[in-house]
Amino acid sequence: MSEQHSTSKPGQSRIRSALAAAAANRRAALIVYLTAGDPSPADTVDIVEAAFRAGADIIELGVPFSDPNADGVVIQEAMQRALRAGGGLRSALASVAELRRRGCEGPIVLFGYYNPIFVHGIERFAAEAAEAGVDAVLTVDLPIDEIDELRAPLARHGVDIVPLVAPTTGPERLARVRGLAPPFVYYISMTGITGAAFRGAAGGPERVAVVRQAAEAPVAVGFGIKTAEDAAAVASYADGVVVGSAVVQRIAEVGPGAAPGASPGTAPRTAPRTAVDAVSEFVTELRQALERARP
Repeated sequence: MSEQHSTSKPGQSRIRSALAAAAANRRAALIVYLTAGDPSPADTVDIVEAAFRAGADIIELGVPFSDPNADGVVIQEAMQRALRAGGGLRSALASVAELRRRGCEGPIVLFGYYNPIFVHGIERFAAEAAEAGVDAVLTVDLPIDEIDELRAPLARHGVDIVPLVAPTTGPERLARVRGLAPPFVYYISMTGITGAAFRGAAGGPERVAVVRQAAEAPVAVGFGIKTAEDAAAVASYADGVVVGSAVVQRIAEVGPGAAPGASPGTAPRTAPRTAVDAVSEFVTELRQALERARP
């Protein structure tokens, strides 16, 4: 279902190629978040491959961290499962390397918190991320004022950085985002944590247009998008749609100890057999919704 990404271009252009291909087909790009190591590091590679086959254009691979304060309970629990299974920064990089070894050319953004990178060593991380095949890095807790300490080493190794823009980000900071020349900007649809109830992107199409013009980059909207209907609504005006907690929840539902197909407080439903099946089915549903979003 997904467009093929060129293998002849440098790694850092894979994201731009995917966004351009989606735009050429008059739809928003589908960006899927997955927690590396959930339910296990070995499963991660199969799940990422399945997500790309089902129609994801870009994968955000979350690095498990012990204090994910920007994330809601679904991703917090996924990170705890991943850490117990041996996940972490090194494991996430190893998963990307294995995906590239298998021939996966889909764009991958390493997504997470700055502490594991800082502890690992910034220069070392930049070199290892490039060697593994990471296309870009997004850190949720590194402000624009300090982002150059990570951006510069990554740039030397041909890895992009993806900045976050909030509903409250002002014109001066948006101008600084433009100076980063990012492959895309991640626009947080609301203030708060991931997994919150979705009420539409703050500021709507007008705000996304302002961010796009100021940053001179495509804008992907995320936080709180849970259903195909949510995704389609955002896809009518955004360049990309990010779905995270809702995908991670599908994995939790079929993981060890989960009642088949049951979420807390909901009636059981027929569940796919594996996490791969669960992610594939949901990503297919999301992709179809995005294809219908723009007449």
